Amino acid sequence: MERPKILICVAWPYANSAIHLGHMAGSLLPPDIFSRYHRLRGHRVLMVSGSDQHGTPVTVRAEKEGSTPQEVAERYHEINKKAIEDMGIEFSLFTKTHTDNHVRVVHDIFLRLLENGHLEQRQTMQYYCPQCKKFLPDRYVEGRCIKCGNENSRSDQCDKCGATFEVGEIADPVCITCHARPEMRETQHYFFKLTDFEAPLLSYVRKNEHWRSNVQLFTKNWLESGLKDRPITRDMSWGVPVPLPGTEGKVIYVWFEAVIGYLSASKEWAQSTGDPEAWKAFWTDPEVRGYYFLGKDNIPFHTIIWPSILMGYGDLNLPYDVPANEFLTFKGEKLSKSKGPSIDIPSILRLFEADLVRYYLAANMPEGKDADFSWEDFETKVNNELVATLGNYFHRVLSFTHKNFGKVPPLPDGLKDESREVDQAIAQALVEVETYLSSCQFKKGLKAVMDLAQFGNRFFDSVAPWSLLRSDRDRCGGVLNLNLRVVQALAVLGYPFLPFSTQRLWGLLANDGSIGDGSWKDATKDLSVGRPLPEPKPLYKKVEMPSEASPFSAFEALDLRVGLVKEVTDHPNADKLMVLQVDIGSPIQLVAGLKGYYSKEQLTGKKVVVIVNLQPAKLRGMVSQGMVLAAEAGDQVKVLTPCGPAEPGERVTSGLDHGGKMLTFQEFQAFVLRTGTVLNDREADLGRPVQADTAGLTKGRQAAFFLPQDGADTALPLFTESKVVIGVDGELENGARVR
Repeated sequence: MERPKILICVAWPYANSAIHLGHMAGSLLPPDIFSRYHRLRGHRVLMVSGSDQHGTPVTVRAEKEGSTPQEVAERYHEINKKAIEDMGIEFSLFTKTHTDNHVRVVHDIFLRLLENGHLEQRQTMQYYCPQCKKFLPDRYVEGRCIKCGNENSRSDQCDKCGATFEVGEIADPVCITCHARPEMRETQHYFFKLTDFEAPLLSYVRKNEHWRSNVQLFTKNWLESGLKDRPITRDMSWGVPVPLPGTEGKVIYVWFEAVIGYLSASKEWAQSTGDPEAWKAFWTDPEVRGYYFLGKDNIPFHTIIWPSILMGYGDLNLPYDVPANEFLTFKGEKLSKSKGPSIDIPSILRLFEADLVRYYLAANMPEGKDADFSWEDFETKVNNELVATLGNYFHRVLSFTHKNFGKVPPLPDGLKDESREVDQAIAQALVEVETYLSSCQFKKGLKAVMDLAQFGNRFFDSVAPWSLLRSDRDRCGGVLNLNLRVVQALAVLGYPFLPFSTQRLWGLLANDGSIGDGSWKDATKDLSVGRPLPEPKPLYKKVEMPSEASPFSAFEALDLRVGLVKEVTDHPNADKLMVLQVDIGSPIQLVAGLKGYYSKEQLTGKKVVVIVNLQPAKLRGMVSQGMVLAAEAGDQVKVLTPCGPAEPGERVTSGLDHGGKMLTFQEFQAFVLRTGTVLNDREADLGRPVQADTAGLTKGRQAAFFLPQDGADTALPLFTESKVVIGVDGELENGARVR
């Protein structure tokens, strides 16, 4: 009998910055749990995804960095691929959209849809920036959402309420590059005729009553509001080119192209196996179910647009289920790469083992509603549940058995009632985990695992092996045998959630091999009676969040702002001083000792970094309301400046809070800021290598860093609220002091 096949498609993260906890909880961890479960059952699984390298977030990042979209896309593809692997997420293939294979598959679908009459070239209005002198893709325009009033909505979709917009519908639009108001100009694009599929889509959606309520609601709202034909090309150079003559300077829209990645990745996987036709077993067999995992903001693209593309292409399976999650928030705000807070995966894995993070996110998964992340809740759930319930049970059973028997003891006669109780508990857990995981209810599946662990703790206490050790050693060994059976079942049932620690646990039970494909039956297999048990070690350690402040918390005392120098004059009473009129959102006056290093013309119009919570001081009779930060190396002095677009008054926060109280000059001088060059995503050269969270920064870029103290081994790169790095106005030796 052929093994059942499961296709798992996972939303493609943009390759514009490091993936964060929101991605992991929303669309990466759920499919990994689902995939591991099905492979345990012996099913054939194809799980694919990759980096979305052609989105405008990539070009926006590249412009801010002064690099190319390809450099940004490749760098973040490698960063995110490693972070995914470090979290134990196992793909059949995690690829990227900037490949020849992907371009071929996208072109094939485009041309087939054109041939079948589902694409049409039309004149359309498009945002055009007269100042930048170019047409603007959707992410280059922001404004006010006409549905919920969100002031920072994208022009194509509001991240707050999920509303989507056609060109021209957003209120008060602005170009994100220069902040000019864009015009509407006519251009020519290909449109995907969604209206061709209204009737078959209605029929398709009505059949899928097993979809989650949020997925049904989003989809029905789209359908009830009436489908509109959508442009699938746009005016820019980065992306998949339109495969037709006379379309130079136009690429295929990323929302249309990226979903095709599921098919192109499957074909690439098939090529890698040596059987180029292997993908068809998962895409053309009507018995195969395809599951699409994503966040709620991507629902319509997977329940309406992608099914329409597949219908228009023909002969390929439609999605069976789209188990979209809600958002993971931090203090009520959506975790985001481009806006709001972000706790990236590379950073959190430097602090905690992957299984601790996996446990918390699975227990706090935003399946039916948004879930809020907090460090306090992370500490509580890990310590009180994972460590105190699951880890404690494992260690109690294994350490007591190892200490007093040294091997797996046999099960003697006379323990029928106890055996029946254990068998029933394991059987119930198996049914519950199977029911919940097969229907993508991962929080309930984890709870079923933890319920069995709680049973194990109660059972261990009730049989009291410590009291039997001297009075009835055989019976003591027998009750330990029963507890080891519970531990073994937990190893298998917990594997989809905690793959690293359950593999170690499998070995501690004196088992050969490992948990993997077809291991579901091993939850109830016979123990390795008589085999020596390895010396056990606790699988989980309590999380101890530091009670003292972060080493970088002192940085929060500084209120640093981006300032635009509007006017420069000589100080009337000092030869080496200049008087600067600076816009930090409001005008202030600064006195700076920059004469001899900069001319008045060089400073005028320059963006600088200003400390604004410095007590005002009179310098030779002129009031200074702050200070321009500059780096000094020998006879060279260079001001700090943002390395990309930054508005006057924008805070330099480096992701932390900002200072409020006024500082004296002496207090400010105690802070250690130095220049350094990015070595990789974890290190910088500040005259010596130091650890720094430089993920996403261009290798070789010189930037400004904060150190907790002179000689510290860790540093914090300076960047603005919009994630623009603070650099140096020119080149200086690494380690130059900033004052």
